[in-house]
Amino acid sequence: MEIITVGGKQFTSYRIPFAGCNLLFISGETGALGCGYFSLEAANKFGHALAIVTGVNSFHDMMSAEVKACSEKAAEMGVTVGMSGAEALLKMN
Repeated sequence: MEIITVGGKQFTSYRIPFAGCNLLFISGETGALGCGYFSLEAANKFGHALAIVTGVNSFHDMMSAEVKACSEKAAEMGVTVGMSGAEALLKMN
């Protein structure tokens, strides 16, 4: 676990080593950014704001990567496919 700052706001980031790769997840108070391993179906079921970025190996990569998909709640908060991970985090929090 590591605290990172984006746009003056603090987020909690998690790296979980698993089967030769890292699962990456950054959470804020009302939304999160995850790597492609996470499920939008689950986020939608629970009404959570989640944006997904792919092809990332670090939290730095997640910030500049394009959002490939987002939950319904994240879309309601202004997240769109193609925006950066950092932009998505700030929209959701």
